[in-house]
Amino acid sequence: MMNSILQDVYDRLLGVYGPQHWWPGESPFEVIVGAILVQNTNWKNVEKAIANLRQRDLLAPGVLADVPVEELAELVRPAGYYRMKARRLHNLLRLVVDRFDGDLAAMFATGVCALREELLGVNGVGPETADSILLYAGELPVFVIDTYTYRVMVRHGWVEPEIDYQGLQEYFETHLPEDVNLYNEYHALLVRVGHLHCRKTPKCEGCPLAEMLPEGGLVEPEW
Repeated sequence: MMNSILQDVYDRLLGVYGPQHWWPGESPFEVIVGAILVQNTNWKNVEKAIANLRQRDLLAPGVLADVPVEELAELVRPAGYYRMKARRLHNLLRLVVDRFDGDLAAMFATGVCALREELLGVNGVGPETADSILLYAGELPVFVIDTYTYRVMVRHGWVEPEIDYQGLQEYFETHLPEDVNLYNEYHALLVRVGHLHCRKTPKCEGCPLAEMLPEGGLVEPEW
């Protein structure tokens, strides 16, 4: 059963924003590519980069892995930090191709914990990127944590400011049913309210969660 506070948060956000239809990739492989390219940018820029790859018929693990990093960098230039992202994407593709022969079904059948460790072992893949791949591409029950989620939870006093990524992830996974669709929708809704209201400088007016703020005011996040 869902924790009552988390249930209230979810109901308020879903009632205002409706289903978010995440992740906006056309295939699991596009989601994997997008999880790297979306780092430090927005999805509109990622879409332009993915369109470049699609026009060249490169959206398959084995095919894209054979593209030289320098050429790949030019193709993903619209996503920003393109040289770095090309290297990171190439590193991830080598795992997919060398370890799993480009078979995404086999990769996601490895098991959540084991595959997460392998993903985190790839240079340029951190927890948020790894978990986005697991949840949105692999449809595995892993709750994704990002800065928006952290700010929402801390500012409302539901978790302590010093909580780390793993601790916050455990909070959600402990207090929510293990449900891929729920994890998907919940995280997307938190990103939506974070983008609109719970920014670095908060805009609480009109926020669906404003009534749930603690009496003493906002709690300041640490990250």
